[in-house]
Parts: sequence; C-alpha cells; structure tokens
Amino acid sequence: MSDTITLPTHTWPELKPGWVWLCGAGPGDPGLLTLHAANALRQADVVIYDALVQEDILGWAPQAEHVYAGKRGGKPSAKQRDISLHLVDLARAGKKVLRLKGGDPFVFGRGGEEAQTLVQHGIPIRIIPGISAGIGGLAYAGIPVTHRDVNQSVTFVTGHDQSGNTPGSLDWASISKGSQVIVIYMGMKHIAQIAGKLIEAGRSPTEPVAVVTTATTNDQKVLETTLGTITQDIEDAGLEPPAIICVGQSVLMRQVLDWQDLAAGNPPRNLDPLGRGRPAETA
Repeated sequence: MSDTITLPTHTWPELKPGWVWLCGAGPGDPGLLTLHAANALRQADVVIYDALVQEDILGWAPQAEHVYAGKRGGKPSAKQRDISLHLVDLARAGKKVLRLKGGDPFVFGRGGEEAQTLVQHGIPIRIIPGISAGIGGLAYAGIPVTHRDVNQSVTFVTGHDQSGNTPGSLDWASISKGSQVIVIYMGMKHIAQIAGKLIEAGRSPTEPVAVVTTATTNDQKVLETTLGTITQDIEDAGLEPPAIICVGQSVLMRQVLDWQDLAAGNPPRNLDPLGRGRPAETA
C-alpha cells in the first residue's frame, strides 16, 4: 500500500496548532485504522507513539517527527507523568500533536490520564477511538467475543495494576461467577495466579482458553489451552507478550471460525464446536 493516504470526500476535522489528538491505532494491522486516525496522521507535526504501534502506520506520517513513548512491563519505560507533560509542552510550542496509542486509548491505555492532564493545563483535545485488541485481536483469531449460544456478558480486565501486581481491587470470585467470557489484557506475567483465582472461584480447570499474541500482525500466534494447563502451555510454546487472553466457551468457536486458516484452503475442524447438534441459522 502506498504511504500516501487519499481519504474519501468529506469535511474532515483539522488538527490545529496547539491541539493534541489522542488516537487509537488499533491492535496492529494498519488496515484497522479508522479514517479519522488516517486523517490525523497526515496532518500531525509530531507523533508520540506507543510500543504497540506498527512501523507501517508511522510511515503514513512522513512529514511528522516520530517520538517513541512506549511502556512495556519489565522493561525501561518513560514515566507516565513525563509523557503527559511532554504532550503539554509540545502543544504550548504550537505543534500539531498526535498521541498514537495501540488499540483504543480509553481501554487500559492510560488515555484517560493523559487527556485529564491536558485538560487541566488548558490544552484543547480530540479523542479518536480505536479498535481494542480485546475485540479485534480475538476476531483475527476467529473468536467472537460474544455469541448468543455462549454468553450474554463479557468482562474485560487488566492483568496488573499500577504497582505491576495482579489487581487486588478486582473481585475475582464475582467475575468468575458473573461473566461467561473473560478477556484479560496484559495478563501473561501473572497468568498462573489469575488462573488459580478463577479456578478457586469455581471455573472448571478444563474451561477453554485462548492466548493471542501480537494480534492482527503477521507474527500473530494463537494458543488454545485450558485454565488448568495454561501456565505450562504458555511456557512450552515460548509465547511472549503482548497478548490477549480469552477465557470461556466462545474460544471453541475458533474451531469453525478460524478464517485465516480457512482462507489458506483448510477445512473447519468442527462445524458444531458447541455441541448443539443443529446447523447454524441461514436467515
């Protein structure tokens, strides 16, 4: 694809000097950018981007300065306050600033904190949502986050809090009992503890789990496992973050909806993975 972005005829918003747009870049595949994100990329003077933003996406803003501000667990990272205040300084210098964050900036992305700091300093902002990895990443693995034969609820949780530990404020027993499908962001480091809490609260050790790493990119990997074996299976597979973890019966739908495998000419593994004994509706 060309680096030149031609947008459909429309009155697109202008990124003005002194403004900061907080924008979601989606889970990885550049094709999952929104048109508003593409419009922002072609206007920005400075792009402050996260670790999960693909280089292909930055190539759509050749006129801009690209500044890395990624935060990765266990690795040297910029402090959040420093990032937020740098956005303030750039805006006050009259720059057209694009803060580009993987996924959606308001879904476990600290976008709310950065937006709050900007507003407190009198900086005008615009929020551009993005496709969250907890939805788009699972879709690329052939896993619907909702399916009416499986769940009427889904819970999104983070695997660690500000201290880097498993969130102590989460009521894992209530989550386990109340949500048929659980999607865990940033949970690889503490997956043994999380799986243990869910099993202790009543989830079966044989419950299906999927781990999707580097979702929607050419390096995407998908591990199908269970709550009882997930820790060892992740170690055996040599998987590394970033990853999205999905717990629940919807994981079984990958057996029929792994669309990338189907596109390669392979047949579905199971046309009735939920064991309902009836064909899908055709109308």
